[in-house]
Amino acid sequence: MQTEPPPRKLLDRVRDRIRVKHYSYRTEETYVQWIRRFILFHNKRHPNEMGGDEVNGFLTHLAVNENVAASTQNQALSAILFLYR
Repeated sequence: MQTEPPPRKLLDRVRDRIRVKHYSYRTEETYVQWIRRFILFHNKRHPNEMGGDEVNGFLTHLAVNENVAASTQNQALSAILFLYR
């Protein structure tokens, strides 16, 4: 009797999806980094437990507290949207 392998971690599954879509390695690294920051910002809550309010809170934090450029904020949003697709 074979046992099932443990489920892959969230960020590993994200990497798999990025590779299937043939995104560049740099995009993969950037998206994973933003998704990790999003999760850590919300005290390691699983993305399934979060929604639009948490996304807006994170993006607002980036703009107000970290003074990131609009293009950087858009990059973070693109990564988070990829996570939820």
